[in-house]
Amino acid sequence: MKMVESSEEEDDFPSMESVTPQSKIDTVYQSKTEKGIRKICFELLDLKDAVENLCSNTRTKYLAFLRLSDEVVEMKHELNDLQKHISSHGILIQDLMSGVSRELEEWSGAGGDVSEAEDPLTNETDGIFSTEVEDRRMLFLEHVDVLLAEHKIEEAIDAIDTEERTYPELKGAGDSTTDESSSFKSALSKRKAMLENQLVEISRQPSVGILELRKVLSSLLKLGKGPLAHQIFLKSYGSRLQRSIEDFLALCPCYPETYSATLSNLVFSMISLANKDSGQMFGDNPLYSNKIVQWAEWEIESLVRLVKENAPPSETSSALRAASVFVQASLNHCSELEKQDLKLTKLLLVLLQPYVEEVLELNFRRARKLALDLVGTDESMPLSPRLASPLSTFATSSDRLLVDCGMRFIFAVKEIAEQLTRLVILHFGGNILTRISELFDKYVEVLIKSLTGATEDDNLTDLKEHVPFNAETDSQQLALLGTAFTIVEELLPMVVSRIWNALGESKESGDGLTENAMTPINSSIDPREWRRQLQQSLDKLRDHFCRQYVLSFIYSRDGETRLEAQIYIGGKGKDLLWNSDPLPSLPFQALFGKLQQLAAVAGDVLLGKEKIQKVLLARLTETVVMWLSNEEEFWGVLENESAPLRPVGLQQLILDMHFTVEIARFAGYPSRHLNKVSSDIIARAVKAFAARGVDPQSSVPEDEWFVETAKGAINKLLMGGSGSDVSEVDDEEDDEHHIIMDDEVVSDSDDSPSSLSSVESDESFASAQMEELDSPVLTDSEN
Repeated sequence: MKMVESSEEEDDFPSMESVTPQSKIDTVYQSKTEKGIRKICFELLDLKDAVENLCSNTRTKYLAFLRLSDEVVEMKHELNDLQKHISSHGILIQDLMSGVSRELEEWSGAGGDVSEAEDPLTNETDGIFSTEVEDRRMLFLEHVDVLLAEHKIEEAIDAIDTEERTYPELKGAGDSTTDESSSFKSALSKRKAMLENQLVEISRQPSVGILELRKVLSSLLKLGKGPLAHQIFLKSYGSRLQRSIEDFLALCPCYPETYSATLSNLVFSMISLANKDSGQMFGDNPLYSNKIVQWAEWEIESLVRLVKENAPPSETSSALRAASVFVQASLNHCSELEKQDLKLTKLLLVLLQPYVEEVLELNFRRARKLALDLVGTDESMPLSPRLASPLSTFATSSDRLLVDCGMRFIFAVKEIAEQLTRLVILHFGGNILTRISELFDKYVEVLIKSLTGATEDDNLTDLKEHVPFNAETDSQQLALLGTAFTIVEELLPMVVSRIWNALGESKESGDGLTENAMTPINSSIDPREWRRQLQQSLDKLRDHFCRQYVLSFIYSRDGETRLEAQIYIGGKGKDLLWNSDPLPSLPFQALFGKLQQLAAVAGDVLLGKEKIQKVLLARLTETVVMWLSNEEEFWGVLENESAPLRPVGLQQLILDMHFTVEIARFAGYPSRHLNKVSSDIIARAVKAFAARGVDPQSSVPEDEWFVETAKGAINKLLMGGSGSDVSEVDDEEDDEHHIIMDDEVVSDSDDSPSSLSSVESDESFASAQMEELDSPVLTDSEN
């Protein structure tokens, strides 16, 4: 009733927590516990019956096993008794044979009658011997068959080996043996063939171990199957190597730069181990040694092919690093194998050359694209301050892309050089350096594209395509030249220093690997020749700048020539000798002003690079006189018979040439080539004027006058035409203050009117005090 009332209360008050009476809980759980106990009891009873049945079966089988054991023991006893019986019969037969032999020996010493009666006995004795030998051979073959059936291969081989040593005729192949011996020999050969098949089957088992394989090979050698044993030996080592490679190949993507070295270690370690084990097992037989070499060569070819198949993309730096590490590791292993009289270096290099050159070619293509294709590339190339700071000085004077292009070039070369190992440099260093010089030449072509202005070089007409940046002002163009100069003089030597160091150390130490193997591939390159290649590219850029700079000075925007022959024709004034203030012609005064301006800009842009400043200004001056020397239109006017030539024109021309030479001397960049070309121009002019009746001896003063006049003109132009004393130019000759450029300082000239003076000055444009540099004063004394 209480439970019913409780249930009614729960229905009436659903929100209240219900309470189950303890009596109900005891009843429910007591019933469940009894059911569980009963179920467990039934299961235990079933388990008991199963255990009793199992014990009964085990007891029965054990009794059967004991009976079988007793039977086996009885059989062993019977076999022992049978063997004893056979042995006793054998001893009896031996005794009978020895007794018969003694009787035959006694009978052989008797007379004629006895000898006649001896013949049938002898035949009977021969039959006994023959039967005994056959029985013994049959017993031997049965014994071998039993060993074969029981797979006691080593015991069977030892028995056959003992039999052949006891009866050497079994190993021979002659026809002198009897029919019985031939049949026995044939039967023995069949047993040996069965043993050989069993040994081959054992060697083919995947689970065969090294020790078991050695036993198989040793057994084959005892059977006289040396070539077969060596073939199985090489096949076994090849299989072991293949399993090791397959296990590692899955990890290759995890180690893109070092996987090749690991593969090399696996292959060459197995080759070394196989070579050592072959010598221990098979000796120094040339046949087996040649087989080892052939197998090693095949494995190396497979190794190179495997490395190429699993390498990263050939144009990446990881591929170059993987190839370099592979070459280093493989050549080191070959060096170790040479100590075992196994020479594989030459073959390895022949196989590696196309692979390494392919990787190098694609990496340099990537470097060319990285350094020169600047359109649409925002990727930054981090450089150390040591490499970046020399180029960053030009950032304020030029386009940012120009400096970025130079940094990209250095980064690309540096990235390639860092991937190289010592032996790659030793064998492929010449190829790499040549490719670097070719890459720099491509870089120079990009710089030439960015130079604006007219050009006479037909080969450069295509360079106006795809200009990543333009250098239009003098400061931008000088920064461009300074960038290229800095790369050649400072940065490239630092980047490729480890290449030159490796090649130099190899030559000094006389690397044993190179001497024992072969001459390194494409590694012989002269540092001076490589430097000359870079200098030629740099000269190409410099000459293009000088040519377009000079042409922009000589030709106006309308295409008219400022430096024309009319300057030296029809002069009406007095001779320059009687002019109190002779000056060069206006174009050469303008040239002096432009060189001053350029020298001032160069002093700021190329600060600290006096060498390139002097080289550049010297080449500009040479370019002017070279143009004048080769300008046929200019000489066509002077050499025309109708031209009214006068002495003052010749004097003016000679003064202009001396003035040009003195400009170079005054600035500190005297040039033999400039002196020679100027002398040729004077000589040609003297000849042209002499042909028109002008006497050079009487109308042209001495060289000293032209030299002093040219120096005075330089001082006058520097002072802005104020007519100051000409003592500003130092007349002392001091060779120690001159920096020698590509051409040597000119030597003293002759005293002829067409010669030029060798007086030098230690002043320079960059250091001269030129307050009015931006607007040089140009005067004309005669025209």
